[in-house]
Amino acid sequence: MADPTMSPPNQSQLNVAASTTQRRQHHLNLESLAPSPSSSEHVNRLINSNHYISPSRPIYSDRFIPCRSSSNFALFNISLPSPSATAGSSPGDGGKEDNPNAYAALLRNALFGPQTPDKKDWGTGAAGRNIFRYKTETRQSMHSLSPFGFDGLSGPGVSNVAIKAPRKVSRSPYKVLDAPALHDDFYLNLVDWSSHNVLAVGLGTCVYLWNACSSKVTKLCDLGNDDGVCSVGWAHRGTHLAVGTSNGKVQIWDASRCKRIRIMEGHRLRVGALAWSSSMLSSGSRDKSILQRDIRAQEDFVSKLSGHKSEVCGLKWSYDNRELASGGNDNRLFVWNQHSTQPVLKYCEHTAAVKAIAWSPHLHGLLASGGGTADRCIRFWNTTTNSHLSCMDTGSQVCNLVWSKNVNELVSTHGYSQNQIIVWRYPTMSKLATLTGHTYRVLYLAISPDGQTIVTGAGDETLRFWNVFPSPKSQNTESEIGASSLGRTTIR
Repeated sequence: MADPTMSPPNQSQLNVAASTTQRRQHHLNLESLAPSPSSSEHVNRLINSNHYISPSRPIYSDRFIPCRSSSNFALFNISLPSPSATAGSSPGDGGKEDNPNAYAALLRNALFGPQTPDKKDWGTGAAGRNIFRYKTETRQSMHSLSPFGFDGLSGPGVSNVAIKAPRKVSRSPYKVLDAPALHDDFYLNLVDWSSHNVLAVGLGTCVYLWNACSSKVTKLCDLGNDDGVCSVGWAHRGTHLAVGTSNGKVQIWDASRCKRIRIMEGHRLRVGALAWSSSMLSSGSRDKSILQRDIRAQEDFVSKLSGHKSEVCGLKWSYDNRELASGGNDNRLFVWNQHSTQPVLKYCEHTAAVKAIAWSPHLHGLLASGGGTADRCIRFWNTTTNSHLSCMDTGSQVCNLVWSKNVNELVSTHGYSQNQIIVWRYPTMSKLATLTGHTYRVLYLAISPDGQTIVTGAGDETLRFWNVFPSPKSQNTESEIGASSLGRTTIR
């Protein structure tokens, strides 16, 4: 029986008793599961899992931060620099430059910069430094990695390579010649420069020779009132000059004796384009044909090339004398070989007359051509692979092209509507200079035998000489030929 003197327990007392009983049972369970030495190690691993490193597998993170504190520098006979190495050689080094500490300090400075702190400074200095700071100097030259110097500080016998400044092209002609009666005709070619440094110019019915060395002017010939000069072209040796006339004839002159040695016929209309290949002379006419002439043969021409549908106004042989490029008023650019009577390559992308033609002296088969007013483009072709390489819209009528023999650059002269002269860098086709001065379209262009100077002619009846290319040896900014003698004379 229950004791009547004791009152029944309330609900709170029951809850306390229940909780006490659970704690005792939990305590007993923990005591009954007292860990053995092996299980204790397992529990510690679970509790301290963030601090335990497994010996059998690596711990991977989201980024890799290298630490060289455990690097085996002894393997490379290099030891980490001691405090004395940064201040100077230790007493035991005996002042030797090849001790490991000095070498390690020199290597660290060369690779990571002179401001790289030692390992002993990482704990104290990192807190006060902005590690992820922005650096304006994001690129260093290869010379900065040399262990003999850093940031331009070179040791004995080591010279820094200076960065070459961009080449400058003079914007003014160094000489201007008056050329009365120089025709303003897009389809003619009235200026050419010989290998003997003599300039030939067709003025009206006459041909004049200007010696660039002595500035002497010589009248070579006068065709008379019934004829006119339409083209001039020097042979490679620079002793003979071909003259194309309005009557469809080609005259060969000995320039040294001012004597005509031959007249060759074959064309029915004017001869506006001439091109030499050794003893072979090609002539293009308004009668749409191209005649191949061997001046050693008795015949006036040895073959006739047919293909153009309008006047032939541009002719150029390649430097190896294997290919002839021709341009016409039919907007066509053709390429012929030495034995063909039909074009072996045909390019029809131009939309205006093709007078400007130039073969690259640097790359075999590279051909440049320029279109007239409705086209305004310079196009590049690979005649070896028969492919169109690129196109550049110049914004003006392209009258002439010439390639530099000294550098991979070319010059174009233009007509409507800006009458400018542009120096291009190939293959980027970036403009090195734009030269102005002619008041009419720049229809005529020739280059000096040394490849530094060009002469341009226009309907404003002037010839202007420009220094645009570097010399073959020094490749200086400007040529020294006549740069200080700006003058104006008359070819008469």
